[in-house]
Amino acid sequence: MNIETALKEAMTVDGALGVALVDYDSGMSLGTLGGGPGLDLELAAAGNTEVVRAKMRTLASLDMNDSIEDILITLGRQYHLIRPLASSKGALFLYIALDRSRSNLALARHSLKRIENGLDV
Repeated sequence: MNIETALKEAMTVDGALGVALVDYDSGMSLGTLGGGPGLDLELAAAGNTEVVRAKMRTLASLDMNDSIEDILITLGRQYHLIRPLASSKGALFLYIALDRSRSNLALARHSLKRIENGLDV
């Protein structure tokens, strides 16, 4: 599936507020869908790039030969889920913001994995 289709599919996840496909190197999004006044997806893409970079540095410092499957940030009313794409060797990641009261975290993680597997970038 292409980027547009992947983003549309991600927005069907229960509780989805916004989704972005982000370039890890630049922090720029290759595509976004959703968001709004309370969720600036471009700003979130740049900020979450720093989160991924920090975790990558930590793994390297600990000399861990492993990869990040996903990163979860739990807020009072939202979940923010970051999933580096294995097929891009970590150069891209999917980011989705979810309304905690309307989402199922396990299903959201499963859905992002399925979307990642079908995404052709």
